[in-house]
This record gives sequence, structure tokens and C-alpha cells, in this order.
Amino acid sequence: MLFFLRSVSQVPVNESVRGSLSGLILDSVTRQPIEYATVSLYEEGNKKAITGTVSNAEGRFKLQITRDGVFNILVESIGYQSFSLNHILIDKNTHKSLEKILLRKKSTSLQDVTIVAPQRLIENKIDKMVFNAEKDLTSQGGVATDILKKIPQVSVDPDGNVELAGSSSIRFLIDGKPSTAFGSNITDVLQSIPASQIKSIEVVTNPGAKYDAEGLGGIINIILKHNTAKGINGNISLTAATRNENGSINLNARNGNFGVNFYLNGNYRVPVNTPAYSTRISQDTGSKTQVVLQQDGSSRFKRFGMQGGIGIDYRLKKKNNFNLSLSSNSFGNNSSGYTNQNQLTSDYNGNPLAQALIFSQTGSEFRLHELNASLDYRRTFDRENQELDVGVHTSYETNHYSSENNQFQEPGDSLFYGTSNNNPGSESQTEVVVDYTQPLGKQITWYSGGKMFLRHINSESDVSALQPATGDYLYDSTLSNYLHYDQGVYALYTELAFPVTGWFDAKPGLRYERTETQAFFSNAQQQVPEPGYDTWVPALYLSRKLNDQQLLKLSYSRRISRPNYRNLNPFVNTTDPKNITSGNPYLKPEIGNRVELAWSYDLNAGGSFMISAFYRTSQDDIQPYIVYYP
Repeated sequence: MLFFLRSVSQVPVNESVRGSLSGLILDSVTRQPIEYATVSLYEEGNKKAITGTVSNAEGRFKLQITRDGVFNILVESIGYQSFSLNHILIDKNTHKSLEKILLRKKSTSLQDVTIVAPQRLIENKIDKMVFNAEKDLTSQGGVATDILKKIPQVSVDPDGNVELAGSSSIRFLIDGKPSTAFGSNITDVLQSIPASQIKSIEVVTNPGAKYDAEGLGGIINIILKHNTAKGINGNISLTAATRNENGSINLNARNGNFGVNFYLNGNYRVPVNTPAYSTRISQDTGSKTQVVLQQDGSSRFKRFGMQGGIGIDYRLKKKNNFNLSLSSNSFGNNSSGYTNQNQLTSDYNGNPLAQALIFSQTGSEFRLHELNASLDYRRTFDRENQELDVGVHTSYETNHYSSENNQFQEPGDSLFYGTSNNNPGSESQTEVVVDYTQPLGKQITWYSGGKMFLRHINSESDVSALQPATGDYLYDSTLSNYLHYDQGVYALYTELAFPVTGWFDAKPGLRYERTETQAFFSNAQQQVPEPGYDTWVPALYLSRKLNDQQLLKLSYSRRISRPNYRNLNPFVNTTDPKNITSGNPYLKPEIGNRVELAWSYDLNAGGSFMISAFYRTSQDDIQPYIVYYP
């Protein structure tokens, strides 16, 4: 380890003092004063220091300046990143105070060995929690849902449905970008991503103004692994478990400012059998009867998927970074099952009036193919942390779902009802994003940006019904439907991050979103009017670093959950006469407000402990409800 002793000149007695420069130097985390920090003064345009000093035990310093001019200062201390401040104007009787200068700690380099703090499994930041999945070796043989089960505030049920802080309205992203696949079946997408391909998962329960307002529960961002090592390298991985089998290959080539990476992975889930039971009871006060419908059965399900992609990045003149990526995602599932239905009608005294015994046989197949393309540009500037990001991301998918449902009357097992469903569909998404970061002084940063998001969905359901007299299946227009759905979301946001009296950090923000939708439903025979609406989304973060291990956070955000095209489709689906479904084209967006208080403690062994409490309200709730028709 090398130590440097700098000799700095003092003000000669024969020179008059024209002005002074003073300040207080603190550790950016602990806010403790830093003693013996070197403060050097340079005349602008000159690399030679003209005077300097060191901070005292209280972290304070004062420079006497003997000439008028424009100056720069450099603050240095062993173990900390250097701090510079430019364009300081000094003339006669100018006495400037820089107030607080916060120095950040840096890693210690011993020749070719760099000593850094080990990365924790869970990191708590001011606006999100990061689960570093690549540090969790126990999840590498699984899929994305296996990692999600280990993240605080995230729960996964046996069917793979995910909730964040008790809400299933979650905005899922991959590498910070949306995917059309999440609109088809979130569970299938998560089950198709091998855990070995995931670098980390970011969980944002109270997203700031920079994030999309969609998702009452918050945002889950899955960060995939991208190799940035120089030269040519790669790896092959094969994992097997009792439920899943995964394989992946990663290749990377990098030379100077140019890099290329390629990945391919696949997975297969061993078929599983799942039993199901339900009981529904309804009463008719007019006829004074009660109907009890009991359903029990079992289903067999298997899932498989494959992903691949290529990424190209190029740095132009150090300050211009371009990144182009192309990827493909294919997955599917097959299922089969049966259900026994026992419907008993009785009077209020419990005397049976009628009974129907029905045995149902079902089978289905789902396939999805998705293509994604992204072009991102980042421009950095001479000023540290000043950045401009522009991105264009597009995603297109085709999907196909087919199913059969046959019902047999008991006794005798006579086939009396059956349907065959063919459901092709497609979806496209395109977004243009602009983000700008501007430091305002030493500790204040301004964020701003905008976004345009466009979505188009086509879905068709062709249903053929059994003709009992002939045993043939013929197209049934009363059971079939199609829809076209267009959505556009246009957004602007602004955020400001700054410390408050040196006691805590604040980050308020405001986002505006304009939503426009158009929908055409076949059974409505016309375009259903969907008026556009405006949404204002405020957000606020307050955080205090109590010490190196403890963080206290208070946050507030407003979120929105827009009804999807399935919720809006008024088509009455009667393919299963005992389980009829329909949407509502007049649904309004659900608005939620959430306040959260969280305290986290990082254990010395690398673990983390967190306690959080939140209060959430919502209006115009979108919830399914069941009405029984005897």
C-alpha cells in the first residue's frame, strides 16, 4: 500500500488576503467528520496547486486566497473517492462556504489485487430491494418462481401465481423492459426462465415517478446475466431436479469498445397431478329450494420452454454507448383432466327434489412464440452522473390455445355435451423511452423523462359444438368470438433527490400518464367506446442511514391497474354450462395509494433482517365475482 505526503504552500506574509473558502468534509454514509483530508486549490486552466490545507478533527477547513480569479478545488482522503468542484469565483472580500462535502468510500487496490466488500444476498436501497440470485447457489437448479419464493414480501402459491405485498397486480419486467409474453400467462413465463440465467431480481413495492404507474402491488424486474469480461469466453450449464430440468449456454466476445454476447437456454418441467375440489350453494327464495353443486377432480400438467438471444454493444468516443439486442422466447404447456359434478336440488327441509351426475373430460394445449428487439443509447457528459438515455423496445408474439371439453351423463356415461375450441392470437408492444439525469450541485440530482407505450392485441376463439344426433362437431357462432384491442399510454415524469439538513435523504417525484384505448368485440358488433383518461402519480421517498448496517425508509406512491382485454370482453362464454364467464367493457381503472415504513438490518454474516408495515387504499376495485344460476 502506498502513502503520499503532499506539501502545500501557505500564504506568505507579504501577500494580502483577497478572500477565503471554507467547508465541512463528512463521510457520505456515517456523516462523521473526516480528519486530515487534503484540500488543494487550482487556478482554472492550471494543473498546479497554488495553495492547500488539511481538514481538522471536526472535518473543517479554510483556505486563504490571495488573488482574484476563477478556481477549482480538489478534496482527497485515503480510502475515499476524490471530490472536485469547479468554477469558483473569488474577488475582493469574497468569503465562500461550501457547507458539507460528502466523500464516498472506495475499494483498496494492492497492485493487481482489489479488495471490495462482498455482495450481500439481499440489498436494501432507497427505492427498491435487490435479491442477488447469482449468490444463491440453492436456487440454480430451479426456475424464476423458485427464486421469487425466497424474496421478502413476495409469495408464490402452489400453482405458481405470484403476489407482492398481498397483491397480484404486479408489473413484471425483464432487464427493465416489458414483454408481450407476460400478457399471456405470467406463470408460464416465470417457469420458462432458468434460475441459472438470472443475475438478480429487483423488487419495488412503492415505485417512484420514473417507473410506469401500472401495477398496484409494485414492480418486479428480472435482471438476466450478461457477460462483460474481455476476450472470448463462455460457459455451459446443465441442471436437474425432481421437478425441473434446465440447460443453458453463454458465449461472450469483447475487444476494446466492441462486444458481442449470445445465450440459449431451455427447461422442462416434469408432469404433475393436481387434485381440485369446490362446493357452491345457492338458494331460490321464490321456489324455496336450495342447489348444491359439488365438483372434484384432478388435472395433469407439463410445461417446457426455450429462450435465446444475441446482444451487441459499442462505445463511441467513450461518452456514447450503443446497445442492440435481439431475443426469442418460446414456451408451451399441455394439460388434461377430469371433473365429477354432483348437483343436488332440495327443498328447505332437506328433501331431495332432483339430482344430476356429470363426468367432464378436458384437454388443452398452449404454445407461444415471441420476438424482442431493443436499441438503447446512453450519452455521458464531462460532469459526473450527468446522463441521457434513449431506448426503443419492441416485442411481438403469436400464441395458440386449443382445448376440448366433453361431458357425460351418469348413469350410462352417455356423451351429451362437448366443445372444441381453437384460439389463435397475437400481441405487439412498442415503447420509446427518454431519461435524463442532471446533477444540481454536489448533493442534488434532478431526473426527468418521458415514455410512449403502444399495444395492439388480436384474439379469436372459434368453438365447435357437439351435435348429439350425429356425433359431429360443428362451428357455433354463439360460442365463438373475436376482439381487437389497442392501447396507448403517454407519460412524463420528474424527480428530485436531495439531502435534508444532513439528517435524511429525500426523493419526491410526479408522473403524468395519458391512456387511450379502443376495443372491438365481435358480439357487440361495433367498436365499444373507451374514453381516454389522465392519471397523476405522485411519489415520495424518505430514507435515513442509521449506520453502516441499518436503513430506515418511509415511502408513498400512487398506482394504477388498468383492466385488460379479458376483463373488458363482454362475450358470455358458455362452453362449460356449469362455469360461465363474461367481462365488463365499462370497467374503470383501479387506483391505489400506498404508504410504507421499513427498517432493515444487514447482519455481519451476510444475511439481512427487515421489518415493514404498509397501509393501502384503493378505489374502483377490479375483482372477479361469482353468481350462481340454477
